[in-house]
Amino acid sequence: MIRKTYHPLLVYFSDVVGVALAWWVAYLIRFNLAIPPEFLPGFFLGLGIVVVLQGVLLQAFGLYRSLWVFASLPDLVCIGRAVAVATVLTPLVVVVAVRFAPEVPRLVFLLQPLALAVYMGGTRALYRTWKESRLYGGLRALGQPVVVLGAGDAAAGLLRDLSRSAEWRVVGLLDDEPTIQGREVYGCKVLGRIADLERVTEEFKVGHVIIAMPHARHEVRRKVASVCVRAGVKALIVPAIEDLMTGRVSVSEVRRVNVEDLLGRDPVRINTLEVREYLRGKAVMVTGAGGSIGAELCRQIARFEPSVLICFDISEYALYRLGEEFAAHFPTIQLVALAGDVKDAIRVDEVITRFHPHVIFHAAAYKHVPLMEDDNAWQAVRNNVLGTWQVGRSAVACGVARFVLVSTDKAVNPTNVMGATKRLAEQVCQALSSEGKTQFEIVRFGNVLGSAGSVIPKFQEQIAGGGPVTVTHPDITRYFMSIPEAAQLVLQAGSMGQGGEIFVLDMGEPVKIAELARDMIRLSGHTEEEIRVVFTGLRPGEKLFEEVLADAEETRATHHPKLRIARAQPVEDGRLAALLQWLRQRRAVGAPEVRRELRRWVPEYSPAVSTPPLQVVEPAAHRA
Repeated sequence: MIRKTYHPLLVYFSDVVGVALAWWVAYLIRFNLAIPPEFLPGFFLGLGIVVVLQGVLLQAFGLYRSLWVFASLPDLVCIGRAVAVATVLTPLVVVVAVRFAPEVPRLVFLLQPLALAVYMGGTRALYRTWKESRLYGGLRALGQPVVVLGAGDAAAGLLRDLSRSAEWRVVGLLDDEPTIQGREVYGCKVLGRIADLERVTEEFKVGHVIIAMPHARHEVRRKVASVCVRAGVKALIVPAIEDLMTGRVSVSEVRRVNVEDLLGRDPVRINTLEVREYLRGKAVMVTGAGGSIGAELCRQIARFEPSVLICFDISEYALYRLGEEFAAHFPTIQLVALAGDVKDAIRVDEVITRFHPHVIFHAAAYKHVPLMEDDNAWQAVRNNVLGTWQVGRSAVACGVARFVLVSTDKAVNPTNVMGATKRLAEQVCQALSSEGKTQFEIVRFGNVLGSAGSVIPKFQEQIAGGGPVTVTHPDITRYFMSIPEAAQLVLQAGSMGQGGEIFVLDMGEPVKIAELARDMIRLSGHTEEEIRVVFTGLRPGEKLFEEVLADAEETRATHHPKLRIARAQPVEDGRLAALLQWLRQRRAVGAPEVRRELRRWVPEYSPAVSTPPLQVVEPAAHRA
């Protein structure tokens, strides 16, 4: 519709008229609104020269390629350039070429370009205002009232877009910058600080807010999102700055705040040159490749163009899904999907001997704490410890350059079978690091968002089913990081080790699970009266909080801000052989004997005493 109503010739004619008017206005100002008769010949001759000369200049500067309805700062800059050139050329032509200087006052040559610039900028601004008022003016009274959090560039862009939207009506902005309190951005007033959100939403009857702070650190955006959730408003958020810069989305494509916004962290920056150096063109093997961490490791490794990617997993379905994904998204990567059990020495030796990988990422493990605590305790020991030894032993025998064990924070002062087995797996790698040329590195981190068995999908299912949401204990806390972040830091750690180190990832601040449950209920649009939070008691082997570093260990910084190195207690000579003798038993071993043996091999292991189910409903006063 805009193209049909836009006529460049009319715009050009308007500007030529403006050139003549500006010349006339300059004379009127010079002579106090009364031009003396003796100056009229110079006025008319100069008028003809100025209209022709400046008309050509305006056309030469391409002022008529843009649409008036979108006139903005770039158009004003272009007008300024054209007028500046006209300011220089006009007196030269009039004075030098025509030699009519005595009849044209010098002040006219300065006043005319200024008047022309005001005319051209003013007509465009008036036209845009009229056009937008005609097209969108009726929409401003429509739409739901909304408050924008943030008053920076992203907020300004958002306000421009929302001014043409029938869906939202911006009532004001909130920002913590003290110098802009009470000021306006595109006609919208800064009503106060972000802490005033609850007051502002009640005063203006606002049910929605939009967080327009893509440049802010994730910690800041997380706090702001938490304020929105606790204020009981539905929060939307503009895309991340990375998406805006790449042009994948626009600032107006807001989305609902989700749990990742409450738990996520600033994007990880890894040294891609270091990682590429030891992965590009090399054979890389990932065990447990079908799991959450293993699959993400495969995706991240594919970015660095290995010669072949060996995906080893016991689940054929997981391997099939991974193969289909790589065929669609990484068609140039040679992926070999191999089914097998890490405890099967023959199969492990066959695979490693055949492909001779440069680096092995060992992510295969049983990780579910309650499930591995009683009936599956012996299988946890065999899979997590014996499986690690089988793959590590074969790596040493075949001269694999690097071996990276994916461990867990539950291996620190473990209170459950799973954590104790992962600590034993760490000891196996430490012992093997002295038996050959293979460099063994261990990487510890906590819970990852969206992984299999994570509490977040469980909460989402419970909320979708109408509740209640079950939390084991009011004070239980956990560390969280995203799966891509964990995978990238594992790759980074693999490039930094010298052999035998335990890398500890910076997990940020621990999250209180009860608060997480409440926030997820509010995010879903429900109240805590509609969906209750029920405390059920700690599950077998579960701790109130997870540690990342054991008391007896010391850490030192690395050149990566999110990675530290822990130097754990050395493994005694002969300890590994004795451990293997116990692991190779073919008889079934019950959970009590497993715990007894684990206490012998892992002195810091202290089995948690199971607590009976509490079935405590969070009191209404606490919920409020």
